[in-house]
Amino acid sequence: MSNKTQDAIYNAKELGAGKVTVLGLQHMFAMFGATVLVPILTGLNVSTTLFFAGVGTLLFHLLTKRKVPAFLGSSFAFLGGYFAIAPILEDGSSNVAMIPYACFGVACAGLLYLVMALLIKLFSAGKIMKFFPPIVTGPIIIAIGLTLSQSAIDNCSTNWLVALVAIVVVVLCNIYGKGMIKIIPILIGVVVSYIVGVLMGEVDFTAVKEASWVGIPIVKEMTVLGMFGDNFDVSKLLTAVITIMPIALATIVEHIGDISAISSTTGRNYIKDPGLHRTLLGDGLATIVASLFGAPANTTYGENTGVLNLSKVYDPFVVRLAAGFAIFFSFCPKFAAVIQTMPTATVGGISLILYGMISAVGVRNIVENKVDFAKSRNVIIAALILVLSIGINYSAAGAIAFTIGKITISLSGLAVGALTGIIMNAILPGKDYVFDEE
Repeated sequence: MSNKTQDAIYNAKELGAGKVTVLGLQHMFAMFGATVLVPILTGLNVSTTLFFAGVGTLLFHLLTKRKVPAFLGSSFAFLGGYFAIAPILEDGSSNVAMIPYACFGVACAGLLYLVMALLIKLFSAGKIMKFFPPIVTGPIIIAIGLTLSQSAIDNCSTNWLVALVAIVVVVLCNIYGKGMIKIIPILIGVVVSYIVGVLMGEVDFTAVKEASWVGIPIVKEMTVLGMFGDNFDVSKLLTAVITIMPIALATIVEHIGDISAISSTTGRNYIKDPGLHRTLLGDGLATIVASLFGAPANTTYGENTGVLNLSKVYDPFVVRLAAGFAIFFSFCPKFAAVIQTMPTATVGGISLILYGMISAVGVRNIVENKVDFAKSRNVIIAALILVLSIGINYSAAGAIAFTIGKITISLSGLAVGALTGIIMNAILPGKDYVFDEE
């Protein structure tokens, strides 16, 4: 790339079509590893995920006046919700009967983004965010990672050698990698571990041979429409909504952090222009649309922020080009089949690191905001969130169930912990968190 790109470039036309195309592909590969891992873990469709990652990104750009160079990929924060409502079946196949219920719950979580966007537009971010301070969101994020830990260990145990290869490669790329290698460690870890799995006979390519080259990236049975019929269950629907919606409280904070990071990288304050209400609206609507059609929740991706920092090209058009590439690849079932043959141990190794990193983000949230644990209120709030979230999750029932009339509703540990933390923060004296729009 020319020396001109050493300085920030806000208009990619200066580079020419060839370099812009390469940058678009670079952004796609940056998001690819983490984005496709979510459907592999949850049983959702890979092609659908890629399609709505692209569509969601384009929708986000439209609603933010095409100013914010963000890519929306699959959110890991909602994995606990999918596992609680639509766990993978014992034979390793997708829980098609329950996935639509989980997707509806995620769509309702997306509605919280819209509510938050409206409140921020009406009352300002500072007044609203004081109800969701780091002492609430930090422990929630920590609990999300810890409640997922068992599934990572179970997957690793199918072949610890293959899993360890994935773990070691990701760690080495993160610590010693330079440039793009440091930005796409997950993708590199998946590829290397996948190859080791093939050499050890862990991969069956039958599904790849049988898959067609071109196909529609939407599976009707996995859309929200799939739950309506003779077996429709209101109790399951309400349980999904109440279990999954509170997770949005953590992902909204994650969104604000990502937008702040993009602002810092590009030197433009996107929280003020186009405004936090617009970025939340874009993220929320993208999540609603994706989940209604059977794709994971969307979220702004730190990997692509890393690419921005590496390339110094901040034109949002380059990210929209990456979205176009994602949509293009979503129409190839054979491509998706290659991904779905990934060894279980590879998935385990990658997810072991990612789940731990989710919890680490929660810790960082608390540390960077200098939460004072000398205050009893903060200790009590964090303690209740962590113990309720993790304790209920690993209890015999795995949830707290109660009946209203003929409807039985089950609350996951994360839902109970999140709601308790929000309520305790609201009623206990000593709130001192101030949201900084700068």
